[in-house]
Amino acid sequence: MSHSRTPFTTPQALSDWLRPRLPSDSFASWGVKPGTKNVHNLWLELSEGETSIVDSSPPLRTVNVVTVRVLGKDNRTLVESRQELSDGSCRDRFRPLSEKMKPHETPEEAATRALKEELGVIDSGVVRIVPGSYQKKVEERNSASYPGLPARYVLHSVDAWVEGLPEEDFATEEHEEYEDSDGTKDLEKAVSVRKHYWQWVSSDSVRT
Repeated sequence: MSHSRTPFTTPQALSDWLRPRLPSDSFASWGVKPGTKNVHNLWLELSEGETSIVDSSPPLRTVNVVTVRVLGKDNRTLVESRQELSDGSCRDRFRPLSEKMKPHETPEEAATRALKEELGVIDSGVVRIVPGSYQKKVEERNSASYPGLPARYVLHSVDAWVEGLPEEDFATEEHEEYEDSDGTKDLEKAVSVRKHYWQWVSSDSVRT
């Protein structure tokens, strides 16, 4: 299947395709079990080219993700402790800032966009990617967002220094993740992140 555009014209078409290919109890939990997303989210990911999916048994979702280790004073690293979702649920994270990459985006471009969207960094001049910090690895595991759907994560990680961040724990709000320019995406049906909670922890305790 295309890595840039979904062959499914609607979320319902994607749902009809997935239903016989996934365990029924797992698929039924999408968007119902706290911390999960729904088929509208996956359809949007496919539409935006952030995710590709292979027709295997079960299907395999592949995502390119950028991870940004924001470095602080005294050997500390910024982690996202939890997220508040639009359905009122929360999910624990305890991991550095991460974001799905857009098609044709470099890790540095994706990192800068992620810092803007999730931390509210306005001026790219306050961001400095640490030279030589880039690493890449691939992990395969079941997705917490889409139970029963195996995922291959291609992880691109960089370290960064960001000026002007609070030195204590703080929270940021995120605007809509996807643009609804044509009015056909039913964004209100997708589960989105409304608030990010951040804390500084010892760099030795952070797993990327």
